[in-house]
Amino acid sequence: MPTDLPGHELVTGHTVYACVMGSRAFGLATEDSDTDRRGVYLAPTELFWRFEKPPTHVEGPREEEFSWELERFCELGLRANPTVLECLHSPLVERIDDTGRELLALRGAFLSRQAHRTFAGYATGQLKQLRADVRQRGAPRWKHAMHLLRLLASSRDLLRTGVLTLDVGAAREELLAVRRGEVPWEEVERRMVALHKEAEAAVSGSPLPAEPDRARVADFLFRARRGAALG
Repeated sequence: MPTDLPGHELVTGHTVYACVMGSRAFGLATEDSDTDRRGVYLAPTELFWRFEKPPTHVEGPREEEFSWELERFCELGLRANPTVLECLHSPLVERIDDTGRELLALRGAFLSRQAHRTFAGYATGQLKQLRADVRQRGAPRWKHAMHLLRLLASSRDLLRTGVLTLDVGAAREELLAVRRGEVPWEEVERRMVALHKEAEAAVSGSPLPAEPDRARVADFLFRARRGAALG
């Protein structure tokens, strides 16, 4: 096995899980939608025995493609990173092996009430940017506004039910109307604030545990590394 694998070769040769994200995973795709691909690769264990470690993430080799090394992916998942949690729940899986299947079987171990803090923190930053756009340009970036509404609803429902669902279902047309700029910004902003309050109200009674199951994830990562070392 080579000891100096380029980043793209890690993706093409060592991916354990790959999926489609973005509008196609959320049920919001239109004719001009891109195909956003996300993946997880397991770098050969021997690469960690050198001073120069393998990359924690790789862009490409295809357009709109981004992958994480397994350990980095797990770290972010345990911190309730919204993008990583959503990747674990994509309905559009393109590539998976035994390690990837075990990773998906563990997705419940990453879910906790910490998701409220991370989703809300991300949403707050996005809302500030949208408000800045309105001040500077007279209107928000409507596509970003649509996706923020989707994220806020997903966060609220996750806290209420303990289940992370990506597809927007019956809300598709309502959200696409926002993307087309057919809903006044004042109404969109009102919906965002209401969804945020609903998520806040759901935290105390959420069926989610207070913390993710770090021990289960750590055990999985150890076994994956050992299996890669033993070949």
